[in-house]
Amino acid sequence: MKTTNYNIRLAPDVKSAAEKTFAAFGLNLSEAINVFLHKSIMERGFPFEVRESPRLTENGYTPEFEAAILAEAEEAYAAVANGTAKLYKNAAELFCDLDAEGDADDGDD
Repeated sequence: MKTTNYNIRLAPDVKSAAEKTFAAFGLNLSEAINVFLHKSIMERGFPFEVRESPRLTENGYTPEFEAAILAEAEEAYAAVANGTAKLYKNAAELFCDLDAEGDADDGDD
């Protein structure tokens, strides 16, 4: 079969990881790329779903998740400020309370 060459640039770590991944299937990188291209031709597009990557905040969260975290933090601050928060003297007291809640939630005992 007649072939043609195509050169691609890869980050060294990506190339190494891909080679290890495909070696587990008995394929070298060139063979794996050929499988991908043949499957793409059969599917008439990508052989998997391609989605836009979620937009992340500077903290690495989706805006919705970060907003939820901040809302929970505000509720916690408000509970401390208005005296309705349950406070602990130390970690042992907190863990003891959590263990008691876990036992009550089980209902099996």
